[in-house]
Amino acid sequence: MSIKRSLLKSTGVISIATLASRILGFARDMMIASFFGTGMSAQAFVVAFRLPNLLRDLVGEGATNAAVVPILSEYRRKHSGADYWHLVSVIFNILMLILFVFVACGIFFSPAIIRLIAPGFVDTPQQFELTVRLARRLFPYILLVGFSAYFMGVLNSLKNFAVSSWGQSLLNVSMLAAGFLLIPRFGVMGLVVGILVGGLLQVGIQIPVLLKKGMRLKISAGFKHAAAVRMGRLLLPRIFGTAVYQINIFVDTMLASLAWVVGAGGVAALYYSNRLIQFPLAIFALAMAQAALPSMSYHVADNDTDKLRETVAFSLNSVFTVMLPASIGLAILGGPIIEMLFQRGEFTQYSVSITRSALFFYSFGLFAYSGIKILVTCFYSMRDTITPVKVAGFSVALNIILNLILMWPLKIGGLALATSISATVNFFILFMLLSRRLKGLHEAHLLRSFAKILIATLILGIFLSILKIFLGQLGDISFLFKVSFILGSIILGIFVYFIAAFSLKIEAARGAARWILKKK
Repeated sequence: MSIKRSLLKSTGVISIATLASRILGFARDMMIASFFGTGMSAQAFVVAFRLPNLLRDLVGEGATNAAVVPILSEYRRKHSGADYWHLVSVIFNILMLILFVFVACGIFFSPAIIRLIAPGFVDTPQQFELTVRLARRLFPYILLVGFSAYFMGVLNSLKNFAVSSWGQSLLNVSMLAAGFLLIPRFGVMGLVVGILVGGLLQVGIQIPVLLKKGMRLKISAGFKHAAAVRMGRLLLPRIFGTAVYQINIFVDTMLASLAWVVGAGGVAALYYSNRLIQFPLAIFALAMAQAALPSMSYHVADNDTDKLRETVAFSLNSVFTVMLPASIGLAILGGPIIEMLFQRGEFTQYSVSITRSALFFYSFGLFAYSGIKILVTCFYSMRDTITPVKVAGFSVALNIILNLILMWPLKIGGLALATSISATVNFFILFMLLSRRLKGLHEAHLLRSFAKILIATLILGIFLSILKIFLGQLGDISFLFKVSFILGSIILGIFVYFIAAFSLKIEAARGAARWILKKK
């Protein structure tokens, strides 16, 4: 099987699971929005859940992509099965020790952390105390998500993507069940139960597959291994990179909590809008990056620069084909989509307004967010975790400066626009550095393809704008009709874009057509 077909097949497996997870995630967010809107409980939950997510990126998915998959993929290629599983046990022992320390420190220092990242909450004692209580109860989730992410990395190094990809769906199902059963009685604390149960399910679903493949975790394996030392050296820059990235998130949270500048409900508005941005990003861009990492690692291990270059260029072209039209779609139909998904219960018209503003400006950077995932993945496959950190540090500094400039005239939308601009700068710097490292990334081909995709996207934008104007002229219509119109517009938009892309001879569109018709 060719590199492209294998990569698309793996991406498809991950994308299907991710699509199911995101649909369930939207159902979960609709439930949260209905119960809490952008009010105090929603704000407290978003901030409290951000703390374990910080450490999840550090010792979970971030560590998996930066070091676990590249090192395990290379080690498996060069050593026997017994040696491979011994290394898996050593890394698990180290991870378990680190996770316990993180959880203990997080629970103890929660009040100080909340004061730091959400200073706007301190003036409201009830909101501050609720956020601290939620944070302390959520920190044990770090143990579960850390183990889940590590097991996912092990399976990915074995090029098994199916089982681990369904973990997030289990978390969302658990949160939905706990929400509807427990929120009416226990309020926002009901979500905590759902998260912890979901974490257990995420770990549990992967264990049978790992046991079948030969995994036997042994505490007696100890904490020392040459490959584990190499992994630690790769992770050290990644730790700084995570710190830099999280500074960016925390600054956004701090500024969004200043209601006297950006308006009330800013933290929750950023959360809901970011969830919508993450939908296309996770379904395709993150899936493509996750699927590409083992292949890139193998190309690096084989010293095959041509195949590495081809894989990167193909991945970028593929994500641009999807992300540019997704960006224009969210920018134009963002308001109606937010109304359809969230406007009920405590989620008022004001909540729709501030969430729509953030989503509109976030959408400008969607192509850059996706491109960064691919480029950073390539750097990780080359055991280079330092370069992405340096570039991220610069883009975060730029983002903070832009935040302070744009938040005054654009309110919550200014914070989102600052993120989009800094992400775009981040992408182009990474691209130039990687192109220099690999002595080219088929730039001429990518530029021609990007121009064609942009033309097809503009055609889509005109079509969706006409439909939106027509929707606005319909006046007071039933909710069911509005939902049908929006979903129909999205489906028609996909069709229009596909026709335009096919007519412009965009490679990915023609490849999709061949796959559908099974001609190749």
